[in-house]
Parts: sequence; structure tokens; C-alpha cells
Amino acid sequence: MTQLDVRPGAGDTVSGVAAGSGDVRGKGLGKGSVGLVGSAVIGISTVAPVYCLTSTLGSTAGEVGLQMPAVFLAGFLPMLLVAFAYRELNKAVPDCGTSFTWTVKAFGPRVGWMCGWGLVIATIIVLSNLAGVATSYFWLLAGEITNNPSIAALDDNKPVHILTCLTLIAVATAISYRGMTATKGVQYALVGLQLVVLAAFVVMAFSKAGAGAFDTGVDFSWEWMNPFEVGSMASFTAGLSLSIFMYWGWDACLATNEETTGSTKTPGRAALLAMVVLVGSYLATGIAAQMAVGSGDSGLGLANEETSGNVFAALAGPVMGPALGILLFVAVLASAAASLQTTFIPVARTVLAMSAYEALPPAYAKVHPRFKTPGRATVMAGLATGAFYTVMTLVSENVLTDTIFALGLMICFYYSLTAFACAWFFRKELRRSARDLFFKGVFPVLGGLLLAAVFLKTLYDAWDPAYGSGSTLPGVGIGNVFLIGVGLLVLGLVIMLVTERRSPAFFRGEVLTRSTPALVVED
Repeated sequence: MTQLDVRPGAGDTVSGVAAGSGDVRGKGLGKGSVGLVGSAVIGISTVAPVYCLTSTLGSTAGEVGLQMPAVFLAGFLPMLLVAFAYRELNKAVPDCGTSFTWTVKAFGPRVGWMCGWGLVIATIIVLSNLAGVATSYFWLLAGEITNNPSIAALDDNKPVHILTCLTLIAVATAISYRGMTATKGVQYALVGLQLVVLAAFVVMAFSKAGAGAFDTGVDFSWEWMNPFEVGSMASFTAGLSLSIFMYWGWDACLATNEETTGSTKTPGRAALLAMVVLVGSYLATGIAAQMAVGSGDSGLGLANEETSGNVFAALAGPVMGPALGILLFVAVLASAAASLQTTFIPVARTVLAMSAYEALPPAYAKVHPRFKTPGRATVMAGLATGAFYTVMTLVSENVLTDTIFALGLMICFYYSLTAFACAWFFRKELRRSARDLFFKGVFPVLGGLLLAAVFLKTLYDAWDPAYGSGSTLPGVGIGNVFLIGVGLLVLGLVIMLVTERRSPAFFRGEVLTRSTPALVVED
């Protein structure tokens, strides 16, 4: 007996075809614009490995000390398990709405709408943060090149900072608007640059460690890979939250599935390839940095509070020298700029899908006739990002910081929902084979449970006003991170109820139907 794929127009032989997947709609996106390597590059770019490392190496070392490599591996585990869920769901229903579409198919329109909202709002927060970081490094690099501290100090001028930030957002929006071909070309250059510079930093850090160049350096030990050596569960959870943030964004590979050659298989493979590159880069950099300067809080130690928020700015000159050290500044700027541009991909395509299925106003379902991109949705994402960052910056730097901390809640929220959706969607197939049981059931559920646990633990910790920036509303006594995270979810619920009155067909399940995979068809 052979297994046949009964989906209309499917090119690959895949068992377990989604019953009722005929209600999945084409969006008019450019077909075959991206291959395996291009898709993986987009995933790596969205994660922004160099930016993540410079902003979290110190914080992670401060929480877990020398066990930082072990925490990087621990954070990789739930992401890998969730990536299996994405891969299996994409095989059955390759739709650019990804988490939104799949959770609707599994749990119905309301859960699916909230999952889509979690993805959209998380991406807007990330876009605004990336734009701010790119702006800061733009002026910092300009000051380094000109050797003029007054130019670097322009970043502290709030009007100049906001104007520069809005300009970078506009440029990134324009590139994304022009389509996947333009996006891919820019990304090859920016991702290639940051990975080459990161590799050079790792090699030179190992060299400095071998020469004993810094008093705070330490010898390598395999105990660094043991997560059970972390001092406390609170420290481990905090480090794990930072580690999970460092992997977020790989699912951009799946958001381009309707534009990728071999849409049922290539995006899933690209996501796994991107994650392998990421975990390898994080482990190599973390180990090299610890061996060179240690994870203490004195001198060049990674946990030094004066430098932990921007590790590469402190280590660029000592490790790579004045001339090559500038390349590390360039790499961080390239990382933030590249991620700023590619992060528009998942949010624009999720909004496009939600609009195409009548879960949002129909205006956002329009695709540019020439560039074959969700033009209006991309512009909307750019405007929302610019407005969000401007308002948060003008209101308070503390509020902006707490909003970034609340990002972890949104990430765990929609990733865990998608993982659980995979197990429920394929529930009738789990007894068919050991592969189906593990890749469609056990692994996704484990990944979802781990992320759900981090979500709940973060909520618990965020209740404390000391969490995040340590600020709170007068007389409230609850942390701003908790208020922002829960507030954003409640805002999504309110918008969903308003949308339900305007688009009743979607919420009655008449547009995108809830379904499970059909039994295997035999010839």
C-alpha cells in the first residue's frame, strides 16, 4: 500500500492530509521566491544573534554564572520541540498565517485569534526595541569612526534619537514592502557579515584565553554544561527566560511558506537549520567569552553591571584590538538592522492571513500587484512600530524597558498555544506510528508545557514591583511588567470582541473551519 497526498496541487507525498484544508485560501504572494538557504538566512536574521549576545551575555552570566552554556542549551530544548510542531503543522497546512491559522484549525476561531494577536503584539514590541538598538549603535559607531564623543552623544538627544529611529523603521519597511527578493539580497550580506565577525571574535577570544591575557579569565570545565549546578531555581528560571528570548524569531522561516519553493517541507527544514546555527554560535561565543574574561562582576567579567547590558562594546577593543574592534560595532548594528527588516515578515503575513480569513478588516488582505507582498499590512506594521516606540520613549524609559520585559510573556503565550495545537490537531494520528507519536504529540506537548511553565513563572515574578525596571503605578503595588503583559492580552481580547461584531462569519467557524487530519488514503 502507498500513501497519497490528496491536497489540491500538493507536490510532495505526505500522509495525514488536513481534512477540510481546502478552506485555506491563497493570498497572492510571490511563489518560489525563497529557497532553503534563503529561508534559513531569514530565520537567523530575525533572531539577530550578535545583538542578542551583546545584550544578554552579561545578564545571563549574572543570573547563572559559569553555567551560562548549560542555560543556552536548556533554552534551546523547548524551542527545538516547538520547532517540530511548526514543521508538522506546516506540512499539513502550509499557510502564511502560521500560528493563527493552525490554532484556529485546532481550537477554533477565538483561541486562534488570540494566538495571532500574541504574535503580532510581540513582533511590534521587538521591532521597536530593534529600531532603538540600531539607532544607538548607529551614533555609537559614528562616534568611534570619527573619534568624536560629541557625535556619539547625539544618541542621548531624545529628538535626534527618535528621528533617527523613525528613519530606520521607514527604510526597513520600504525594503520589506518591495518583496522577498529584495529582502533576501540584503539579508545575505548582513547575516554573512555578522557571522564572520562573530567567528573572528570567538577565535580571538580563545587566543586571549590561551595566553592568559586577562586576570579574570577561567579555564574551561565540562561542568559549565550542567544546568543542575545553577545556584537556585529562581536564577535558573531567570536565565532560561533570557535564553528563550535569544532564540525567538526562527519561526519567520515558516511565515514565508507560501513564497518558498517546496512550501510543505522547505520552511520546516530551514527553521531547524537556523536553530542549529544559532545554538552553535551561542555556545561557541559564550564559552570563548567566559574563558577569556570570566563571568564575574569585576573588571571585564561578563556580569559587571557597568558593561553587562552591552558586552561587545566593552570587549571589542580588549579582545579584537582597536581596528578590528570597530567591526564588532558594525556587526551589532548590522544584526539589529537586519532583524529590524526581516521581523516585518511574520507580522505582515499574519495580519494578511487574518484579514484574508475575515478576522481583521479586508483592507489588509491586499497584496501589491508588482512586488507580491502584503503591502498595506507591512506599512501598518511600520506605522504601529514607529508610533509605539515614540510614545513609549516620550512617556518613560522605565515603561519602555518594562514593555521589553513583557515581551517574554507574549512569546511563551503564542509558542505554547501553537505547540498544543499541533498535538490536538494530529490527535487521531498519534497511534499510527512511533514517529507520529513523538513528532506530532510528545515533543510538541513537552515544548508547550515548558514554555507555559515559563509564562506562569514570569507572571508570578512580574507581580513584584521590583521586577523589570523596578517601577510601578502609584498606589497599585503591582509590577509594571505584569500590568503591561496582562494588559496587552486583555486589550487583544477587547479588540477580538469588537471584531466579532463586525466579522461574525469567521467567529462562527464558517470561513476557516476547525478540523483534524484525514485518515491516510490508500490506493
